[in-house]
Amino acid sequence: MSVELGEMLVSAGKITREQLDKALALQKDGSGKLVQLLVKIGAIEDEDSVFEFIGKQLNIGALRLSDIELNPDVVKLIPLDIARKFNVIAVSKLGKTLIVAISDPNNIYVLDAVKFITGCNIQPVISPEKAIQKSIDGYYQDVSGLDEVIKGLKDEELEVIEQEDEVPSESDLRSAVQDKPLVKLVDGIIADAIRRGSSDIHFETYEKRIRVRYRIDGNLQEKAPLPFKYRAAIVSRVKIMADLDISERRLPQDGRIKVKIGERAVDLRVSVLPTIYGEKVVMRILDPKSLMVDLTMLGFPEHALGGFKKAINQPYGMILVTGPTGSGKTTTLYSALKEINTEDINIMTAEDPVEFNFDGINQVQVKSEIGLTFAAALRSFLRQDPDVVMVGEIRDGETAEIAIRAALTGHLVFSTLHTNDAPSTINRLVDMGVPNYLVASSTRLIMAQRMVRRICISCKQETQVPKETLLSLGFQEQDLHGIKIMEGKGCSECNNTGYSGRTGIFEVMNITPALEKLILSGASNQELKDQAVKDGMWSLRMAALDKLKRGLTTIEEVLAESSHR
Repeated sequence: MSVELGEMLVSAGKITREQLDKALALQKDGSGKLVQLLVKIGAIEDEDSVFEFIGKQLNIGALRLSDIELNPDVVKLIPLDIARKFNVIAVSKLGKTLIVAISDPNNIYVLDAVKFITGCNIQPVISPEKAIQKSIDGYYQDVSGLDEVIKGLKDEELEVIEQEDEVPSESDLRSAVQDKPLVKLVDGIIADAIRRGSSDIHFETYEKRIRVRYRIDGNLQEKAPLPFKYRAAIVSRVKIMADLDISERRLPQDGRIKVKIGERAVDLRVSVLPTIYGEKVVMRILDPKSLMVDLTMLGFPEHALGGFKKAINQPYGMILVTGPTGSGKTTTLYSALKEINTEDINIMTAEDPVEFNFDGINQVQVKSEIGLTFAAALRSFLRQDPDVVMVGEIRDGETAEIAIRAALTGHLVFSTLHTNDAPSTINRLVDMGVPNYLVASSTRLIMAQRMVRRICISCKQETQVPKETLLSLGFQEQDLHGIKIMEGKGCSECNNTGYSGRTGIFEVMNITPALEKLILSGASNQELKDQAVKDGMWSLRMAALDKLKRGLTTIEEVLAESSHR
């Protein structure tokens, strides 16, 4: 349907030919569905408008599922496995006619399958794929809500030792974790977190409760509480999946799990840490589907993107990305490497850990315990005839000096540091023992970045903000004419948070001749920042205010960005 739909949208003047070609190229790379990609590149405002257009073209209705309440009895006329497999949900039943919401009404096979299963005549209405998936999660009482799983656990009454002063034996735990309801519970939590786009799952044990939280769009959200007496069995189930020692409860352990959801494989990085009331488990979800390695979709302003692309296409020099943990530095570096990854370039990376694998890039896992540090890996790289080198992080003076000398001897070097903004990175390198003249001559570009949550497009609305508040944020008087500040009121599409997804804010500092002189003279961070702004750099606050002015994020997110500095 993708190409035909694209042509329909171009013919109707909804998008341009260039926008369609760009979205189709991204789709070939496996980046997602056409409609979702058109939204991401800014060709269309939201999916609903496209589906209304398709409905009119096909002479069928378009439905916004978040605006109506479905009858659970009607919904369950279509079995859960069929609903998930074909992304279809029953909306209402009129006599022998069943109205179903589907994202691809041209798929006759799906409609025939639903007709055969239900024995009804099928009347399709069109709805966005994500909206249907959320309705399926909400109306089917499966593992997504965990209620039925927990109920099953209570019915089965696992024999897990509960005495506060007694530690379950290894044989007891191995027996408990084989119980089907417990297996279903843990597997269900993992599947639910992946479906919701979580980046992490937290299992936390306290004195009288066990808590489950997902990190979604950078924020932790608490889920249904779990029965306290199963705390040891749940942790042991995760340990067995990650091939860890279930009898070791005194020391931290790390492992990996690989699971399959539908047709895609997902890696889970597992960390188990002893606490005073038991073990805490954190599972990092490494889902290739959620990784958007396309520079045009990270949220760069147009002028900043041009400067960044120019720098990464230089034959040599050093490019540094800085920001706190979780600010998207790795995604930015992966996107840059993908942009320049061609068959005539030898790219080598040293990472801790290697989170995603890329064809055509030689990736090395750092193992400090055996001497394979970033510095050691970097030295070895230079004997491997590299063109481009990426060092996961510059942590010490030795790594910094090797990276800079590599940049001066004809290599393009990428790396990260932990500094508050781009200008302060210069003096951070000097503090590590790198001479000013080496920093000035090797560094091509430094970029600081943060992530802010995007307002949910399904419940976005204007909010009134006092003029004084806007001025205190950093807006100028002339910026306030016609400005509209938006917020999300909360809806089923965004789990009542008012946010859906995240976007980056970027401070891109190109090393100009004027900045080189200041670096050589040992200028302060403020002097470097003032000159960079004169040379055209947007500070992090300026970039955040631009997102606010364009209605992409909220005042709360702009202020939260400031708290990371």
